[in-house]
Amino acid sequence: MSAHQQTTVRLSGMNADNLLGFLAALGTFRTASEIWRALNVRLSWEVSGSSYSPILSLPGIDVAEFIPSLHAHLQTRTGHAALTIDKDLKIPLARFSAASEVVASSFLNGSDSWGARMVAAFGCGICGNEEGNIEDTAFRTMSGAGHQHFLEFMNLLAKETTADQLQEAIFGPWRYRDPSPVMRWDAADDRRYALRWDEPSKDPVRTVRGANRLAIESLPFFPVVPQSASTVATTGFTGRRSNDTMFTWPVWSGSLDADSVSSVLALPALQRADASSAALAPLGICAVFRSQRITLGKYRNFTPAKPL
Repeated sequence: MSAHQQTTVRLSGMNADNLLGFLAALGTFRTASEIWRALNVRLSWEVSGSSYSPILSLPGIDVAEFIPSLHAHLQTRTGHAALTIDKDLKIPLARFSAASEVVASSFLNGSDSWGARMVAAFGCGICGNEEGNIEDTAFRTMSGAGHQHFLEFMNLLAKETTADQLQEAIFGPWRYRDPSPVMRWDAADDRRYALRWDEPSKDPVRTVRGANRLAIESLPFFPVVPQSASTVATTGFTGRRSNDTMFTWPVWSGSLDADSVSSVLALPALQRADASSAALAPLGICAVFRSQRITLGKYRNFTPAKPL
């Protein structure tokens, strides 16, 4: 196929108003940008029913190569130093700093940039809590209770996700037939008894594994940055308590590269209490969604998104 021929791929399984779908779309885009680094890979959104579907622009790529290339690339993350620092993000500052130096060295010598970007999305090595552990990402939803481990689940997904599961996540329909692990970024992962027909502990977890796997790859778009000697902020989030932590994300009409997407996701105007798609329309943003992160016992979940 000619390098000048434009290939567009509609990621029809993913909807912008589903947090997991949005993150999975970003992860697909970031992975494609890494695989076809020399090409001008871009992401846009188009109206699809009552929501928006992501559209990837892949110059000169044979669509038949898309899923196999994604799967092969994603499998290389299995056992990566960034995913095996620990099972969870309850990591002492000294150990996190040592791990950061390893991945930073790989970044600087040009052998691996992914690890450094992921570690920067996990937490900050200069801000610690009362236990001497790092202050970590607002995307963290578990810390070992019930044998649910944030980093270990990422590594398992890297190892076990199949090409067919990626196919379902990207092109749909989502059948929710895959077992755990699950990252708890889908509102459907809120399994409280009051919201279900059956008692949750007797009802096995069912998820879309490929979507969870791809969503992990979106985290470098949301680095953790220090705000003081003891506090951090995760890009896209406001609030710190269980009753006021919100994640807000935009949908844009233009076809953007990865650097431009990073800038749009970090727009301060998105985090205003009165943020709206109408107010942000001059910037090319056609929709804005917001989800609350809630704490249920020892786990965190995200509520269904609300349009702003």
